[in-house]
Amino acid sequence: MDDSFELYDLRVEVVAPEGAKLWCSAKPGDWFELRGESLYLPEGQGFSIYSLAAVLPLLAARQRANHPNDWMSTDSEIACPDPACPSRLRITRLGLRRFRHSDVTATERPK
Repeated sequence: MDDSFELYDLRVEVVAPEGAKLWCSAKPGDWFELRGESLYLPEGQGFSIYSLAAVLPLLAARQRANHPNDWMSTDSEIACPDPACPSRLRITRLGLRRFRHSDVTATERPK
């Protein structure tokens, strides 16, 4: 039995109006990628834990295919958690990656 499934790789990028003051030490264009369950950042670049906390609950849902009418399929920018900051975190779906259930969990699938 095929136990494979697909998840989108995601890129989360800081976007902001030209010349905006950002309070989290981020710069427009800063990013990280989510591949499977792992986060990847460019060498030498940090990412605010508060910004990460704002976007983290949405990432697992964005990795999966959604119904076309589900807002999760269309809404891709998350507000910075600091109300004084004009930045957004843009979630972009990259390519699909295939996984096998048996490679990612010890729990057996129901028969």
